[in-house]
Amino acid sequence: MLAFVKILKKFDKVTAKEVQTIYLKVVESSYFNSSDKAIRLMDDVEELFVRHFANGDKRKAMKYLKPNQKEESHSTTFFIGLFTGGFVALFIGYCIMAHIAGMYTQQSNKVYMSTSYPVLSMFSLFFLHLFAYGCNIFMWRKTRINYTFIFEFTPTKELKYRDVFLICTTSMTIVVGVMFAHLTLIVKGYSSSAVQAIPGCLLLVFLLMLVCPFKILYRSSRYDFLRVIRNIILTPFYKVVMVDFFMADQLCSQVPVLRSLEYLACYYITSSYKTQDYGYCTRVKHFRDLAYAVSFLPYYWRAMQCARRWFDEGDINHLVNLGKYVSAMLAAGTKLAYENDNSAGWLSLVVIVSSVATIYQLYWDFVKDWGLLQFNSKNPWLRNDLILKQKYIYFLSMALNLLLRLAWLQTVIHPNIGSLDSRVTLFFLAALEVIRRGHWNFYRLENEHLNNAGRFRAVKVVPLPFHEVEED
Repeated sequence: MLAFVKILKKFDKVTAKEVQTIYLKVVESSYFNSSDKAIRLMDDVEELFVRHFANGDKRKAMKYLKPNQKEESHSTTFFIGLFTGGFVALFIGYCIMAHIAGMYTQQSNKVYMSTSYPVLSMFSLFFLHLFAYGCNIFMWRKTRINYTFIFEFTPTKELKYRDVFLICTTSMTIVVGVMFAHLTLIVKGYSSSAVQAIPGCLLLVFLLMLVCPFKILYRSSRYDFLRVIRNIILTPFYKVVMVDFFMADQLCSQVPVLRSLEYLACYYITSSYKTQDYGYCTRVKHFRDLAYAVSFLPYYWRAMQCARRWFDEGDINHLVNLGKYVSAMLAAGTKLAYENDNSAGWLSLVVIVSSVATIYQLYWDFVKDWGLLQFNSKNPWLRNDLILKQKYIYFLSMALNLLLRLAWLQTVIHPNIGSLDSRVTLFFLAALEVIRRGHWNFYRLENEHLNNAGRFRAVKVVPLPFHEVEED
């Protein structure tokens, strides 16, 4: 009955007619409205579920049959605002002090820029990515994209966009606060091993929080994240589901973070921070080789996922997708080689391989992942079904994705922003890739949602075995 009321209310609003009262009289007198058969069927289903799936525990059964949606808390919004203000204030203070000390210029403190700055940039890129995911959740909910079903999240335990924003603002306030205190000590002349260890301790604290076994700090979400990372690392030994390859795609945009993590692990594990020998991990051959491996890993994992999906499903498209990640690995390898040997030969190879990889990736982004550029669709150059009403947004999004895909050109032209250290410039370029990935995420799930709806996959189980019926 409530459904009819809502439908008729919407109908009156759209058509500017007033038929709700007339139609509701017919609905109210209908048999289905006065019959209790539906209620009795619901009771029978609940009884069967309690008996066979919950061992007679009705309370446990109701958690699955009628899950309570977590209510939005005003306190969450308050703390988001509080920590946002704290982060902005601390960040401005940090930037002013760094500018006065000349930390980010080309004549900066080499030890600080090589050991402490990577910690700040790594956290910044990670939480920027998480913030973009929060924006994705907000837009998916607003446009009614069923991301919960697509990712197979538990509705009562999934992170809402406010939770994601709270995690980002709180974490970055802590990070910038600690780095501000650390920079203050450096500027005042303190350079003992204890001071040098502060960024490493900050990183260790966050890693311990991630694996904390206690039921605090969104434990279910943290453990789900770790489970997905495990599935990615052990690819192709696990069956690949949507959330696994979606997360692997995110890792492909976080290669700078993984490289910083590898360097910092070497710096602190080998106790180089005690002697401030920041060049040790770049001089030792096996650590340099490890940097190559880390740059390849996300693309390798994604390629292995494609191989596993082809093995399970037999769809040749997965092999074509695998080729895309092989081309990305070749592009990453040539860029690393060019960093170590700035010869004309390597430069030519970087341009050729990266251009081919970029064209490959753009085709897959637009045609396969986003489902666009369908020439025969009713929306020219787009697709038949669109969630966003303004078609020009799709064209602008394709243009933006194209521009951000060309970030590899910085390898060739070596851009410098004034007197800034090159590592700061590289951070801004890495941030652009993270933003591109967040932008890509929305359209990827939009296409997945429309495909699910078109193939009757908007629910976990299709209730009837639909068969095609040939018409005479």
